[in-house]
Amino acid sequence: MTGISRTGWLVAAVLLLLLAAILLAMGRPPICPCGTVSLWHGTVQSNQNSQQIADWYSFSHVIHGFIFYGVLRWLMPGRSLWVPLAIAITVEGAWEILENSSVIIDRYREVTMAFGYSGDSVLNSVSDTLFMVAGFLAASRMRWWMTVALAIAFELFTLWTIRDNLTLNVLMLVSPVEAIKGWQSAL
Repeated sequence: MTGISRTGWLVAAVLLLLLAAILLAMGRPPICPCGTVSLWHGTVQSNQNSQQIADWYSFSHVIHGFIFYGVLRWLMPGRSLWVPLAIAITVEGAWEILENSSVIIDRYREVTMAFGYSGDSVLNSVSDTLFMVAGFLAASRMRWWMTVALAIAFELFTLWTIRDNLTLNVLMLVSPVEAIKGWQSAL
C-alpha cells in the first residue's frame, strides 16, 4: 500500500466534517454539557465520560483502527492507503451515529456498566474517530504481531484499570452476562 495523498487527507477531513454535521443534526451536544473541554477524562461513572477528547474508551477506538487496517488490507491489497482509510472512517462514523441513537443509548444503559450513559458529545465522537485513524495509521507502519500485541496490551490494561474493554463492551452489548455486569459494578 502506498501512503496517503492530499486527496486522501481531503476525503478524510470531509468525512469527519460530515460526521460532526450529522451528529449536530441529531441534537448531540457539540461539547460536554458541563461546559468544559478536557484532553482527558478518566472517571468512567461520571457525566463527563464520553464527553471529552479522550477517555478510557479511546483505547478501544485505536483497536478499531488496528482491526480496520488488517481487514481492509486483506480485502484491498495494493490499494492506495487513503481508500481503505476512507472506508474505515465511514464505518467508524456510522458506528458513532448508531451509538448516539436512542436504541443503542438505551441498550448501553440496560446491559452494560454505562448506567447513566446519555450518548457522546460531537467532540468525543469526532475524537473517537480520530483515535481510530491513529490506530489505522499505526497499524500500517507496524508489523502485524506488534499490532496484535499492542491491542492485547490495551485490552488487558483497560480490563485491569476500569473492568471494561472492547471485548467486554461488545459482549455485553450483544449478549449480556449478569455476572460480568455485577463484577464491573463493584469497581
